[in-house]
Amino acid sequence: MGESISAYGTEAKYVAYYTKSLTSFKAAKSKLDGLIMATRTRIFSFVLMMMMSFTVLLSSCSAKVYKVGDSEGWTAKDDVYYAWAESDHKEFHVGDFLVFEYNPSINDVTHVSGSLEYEFCDYSSPKTVYNTGHDVVTLTEPGFHYFITSNQTQCVLGQKLEVLVIHDPSSPVPPPTLSKILPVGNTYKVGDSKGWTNIYDSDFYNKWSEEKQFHVGDSLIFEYANEVNDVYEISGDLEFITCDPTSPVAVHKTGHDLVRLTEPGVHYFITSQSGYCEAGLKLRVMVKPEPKAVTYPNFPKKVDLSAMERLNNWLKNFKHQPHH
Repeated sequence: MGESISAYGTEAKYVAYYTKSLTSFKAAKSKLDGLIMATRTRIFSFVLMMMMSFTVLLSSCSAKVYKVGDSEGWTAKDDVYYAWAESDHKEFHVGDFLVFEYNPSINDVTHVSGSLEYEFCDYSSPKTVYNTGHDVVTLTEPGFHYFITSNQTQCVLGQKLEVLVIHDPSSPVPPPTLSKILPVGNTYKVGDSKGWTNIYDSDFYNKWSEEKQFHVGDSLIFEYANEVNDVYEISGDLEFITCDPTSPVAVHKTGHDLVRLTEPGVHYFITSQSGYCEAGLKLRVMVKPEPKAVTYPNFPKKVDLSAMERLNNWLKNFKHQPHH
């Protein structure tokens, strides 16, 4: 009997020990599973981040740079640019770059809007004009793009380029340009009736600008004789003061230029003609953010009651008063 009790006590100890060990094992396993899950999550996040970075890097690296005309550059050659665009099975995609190299003293790059302007070398209403001699043009939208020179003789001789830009489905669609999403604002003719010309009054355009309030979405119209004048948009106050046209933000020279004010801040415009800018043919405008629409609370309209209606209302209230 004593041996049975002793054996039972020993067995109970083993059961208790086994139960305790099993509980500890389960706790340790649960903790280990948690660590494994956390490690897997971190590894997955790291791999996902690396894949996204690689995708972004790959998409940015996939953009190609084309030097227009290759070694010939941008010059007057009969049908050379049609052949250049068709050669080597070139495919132009959104995000690619075109590099135009040429002599800026006799040439430029005029981005025109349609095939008719392209065919007839019509540069009177360009989308953009480049004339640095080393222009890098980013192809931001799919479709046909047309480039000509405003040198009429050279354009007729064949200095023009038509490219078809394809959107790559693997690349993100670029955001719409500001001209497509900005509200339509006011349009100001620079100088009013005098236009954009040398009037030998160094403060004329400064006074003209200070009398107005410009906002994002407004437009400026520069009208002038394009044979002797132009409009250079420059980047800073120093270039404005010194009339330095060597690094323009944009160049306009059609004689009837519409410039959209797309960003708040100070915008600077000068002419590149020697002596004209120094005499006062330059404009500085302060552009304010887009004005917000003012909304007013809807107050209840005041009701004008006639004398008879007021009497009827008083009688109704009088009838409902309790009697004491």
